[in-house]
Amino acid sequence: MTLAELKQIFTSKLEQCYDKDEIEQLFLIYIEDKLNLTYIPSFIIENNDDIEKDISQLQENKPIQHITGKAFFYDNFYKVNEFTLIPRPETEELIELIRTNHLENDSLSIIDLGTGTGCIPITLKKIFHNADVSAIDISKEALIVAKTNAENIIKNEISFYEKDLLKDINLNKKFDIIISNPPYIRELEKQEMHKNVLDFEPHLALFVDNNDPLIFYKRIIEFAKKHLKNQGFIYCEINQYLPYETKELFEEYYSNVKLIKDISGNYRMISAN
Repeated sequence: MTLAELKQIFTSKLEQCYDKDEIEQLFLIYIEDKLNLTYIPSFIIENNDDIEKDISQLQENKPIQHITGKAFFYDNFYKVNEFTLIPRPETEELIELIRTNHLENDSLSIIDLGTGTGCIPITLKKIFHNADVSAIDISKEALIVAKTNAENIIKNEISFYEKDLLKDINLNKKFDIIISNPPYIRELEKQEMHKNVLDFEPHLALFVDNNDPLIFYKRIIEFAKKHLKNQGFIYCEINQYLPYETKELFEEYYSNVKLIKDISGNYRMISAN
């Protein structure tokens, strides 16, 4: 089978599930990340035992990153699985915000609350080479992935802790930066979400109760009361439907609170100090 023939198979099998541009993107990711090939139409694939199975999984809306076992973020590939969120471009924007605001200080102490794949602390450690970087997650399985990514990318120069943010945490450390992409999607918003998220990504890292959608931000603030230095900063991703409510919550404790728009013009980030 040539790659051109494989592309035709992708199109015919997936046209009922995805639009043309999505199929093109899925195909390119698949051959590059799973088959380690560049698209040359005449190139012949000699071993294609898994291809039919993989296409069937795509038809079932399984994320392409779970099929390839990796996702690209910022400038590296990260191992992903069903226990971790797939890194999003919006999180790259949060990283870039921190890089811009703190680039002159290379010796920061940083902690990521709810680290998942570890993409946030690993990327920040690469940017701020002398930083003391830590991360927590409630999921033992997610921490295994994060530690593997840290070892593969930066030789594991991060302190990982298995902790529940909804419970009292005491690390006996203080930080210049607290960063988090916590669960913030309300149950009522599930109907807007694609099946490849609902059926395959960890709900523990995504959803909050409709009646207390800011619960994790309240806990981040409680954590910061003990662990944020006097001149420290908090950076979080937020629910675009609740920006002003989130801002009001932080303004109860911090005098300088900013909502930041993403590349699409939605309020998706907040900073506080």
